[in-house]
Amino acid sequence: MRPAKRLFIVALALCGLGFLIQISHAATTRSPDEFLAEVRSQAAFRIAAIVTMLVCYRVGPSRLKPFLPHLVVVACAFLIGVFIEPFKTALNGANRWIELPGVGLRFQPSELARIVIVLWIADRCVRLGQKVFDLRRGVTPMLTLVSVFASLILFETDFGGAMIFLICALSTIWVGGVRLRPLGTWVFATCGGAIIAASLFVPYTRDRIGMFLGTVENDQMARSLDALSSGAVTGAGFTHGTFRNAGVPYLESDYVFALVGEELGLLGMWLVLALELCFLWFALRMVLSIRDRFDALASFGLLVSVALQAMVHVQVVSGLAPPKGMTLPFLSDGGTSLIVTSLAVGLALGAARNTHMELYECSP
Repeated sequence: MRPAKRLFIVALALCGLGFLIQISHAATTRSPDEFLAEVRSQAAFRIAAIVTMLVCYRVGPSRLKPFLPHLVVVACAFLIGVFIEPFKTALNGANRWIELPGVGLRFQPSELARIVIVLWIADRCVRLGQKVFDLRRGVTPMLTLVSVFASLILFETDFGGAMIFLICALSTIWVGGVRLRPLGTWVFATCGGAIIAASLFVPYTRDRIGMFLGTVENDQMARSLDALSSGAVTGAGFTHGTFRNAGVPYLESDYVFALVGEELGLLGMWLVLALELCFLWFALRMVLSIRDRFDALASFGLLVSVALQAMVHVQVVSGLAPPKGMTLPFLSDGGTSLIVTSLAVGLALGAARNTHMELYECSP
């Protein structure tokens, strides 16, 4: 439980730092009444995130195994629902969100689908045993379902989300025992073809790649880099950032790392990166300590999805990857994203708890 406890502490630290960053952003962009409402909203969501982690810690991945077929169907239905009235919610030309009528709840189904598919793959690899090496019975069914889910995410359009989904799913499949050769062949054939086709025929993707290569100018990227570098070593100071009031959008969500660099400077960015590295280190140590194969494999996929999302966010904001609307786990604004991230971390912690309870029961 030692790495699990430390992982939980790191998650709490990121959650607390994210609360301060969001309060700082709201302090100069909202009226006094709106500011107080935002403080209450952020506090409520982060309390809900901690409660979600604790509940999932008690549940663990194993208790969800009987419901996995139903969860796969529900996740697929949600991915299809983003294209169907009255559930779809188009924003910035993309159908990535689904809104439940009468409830006012809006969330991104691809994030939930990522958790469900990781759990399903882990269960499938364990059930197959040695048959996981078989191309027809083991590899093909898993890659088929992964392809269906990734295609639905790609058609939203969310090319970056589809790539992250694929990386998490394929990493879990590989760690689950599938040989690298058939998996690698499928990856190069499918993913390589999708990237080439999207860059040639999808204007949205072509423009994003052009922004990364410098052939297409984008004010959002340029201004966010200016904000990131303006803080020097110690930053402008808490609540003293100016770029958010100078027309730079999404500094509280998709580009929150730029806000950290502006207000907290290089030291603040080092702090965030150190916490993310600690998260990854304790996550891997915890996975290696879990005795049950399903729990270990599911925890690996769940925690890698969180770490990968953080890595992509930092790369996008710092100009090391093409632009992609990707939140920074625990720091960015967005209630449902925060809850889904807490769900993934909580389930992984629950797997460590199951191992701890088994060892306790077996001890004399």
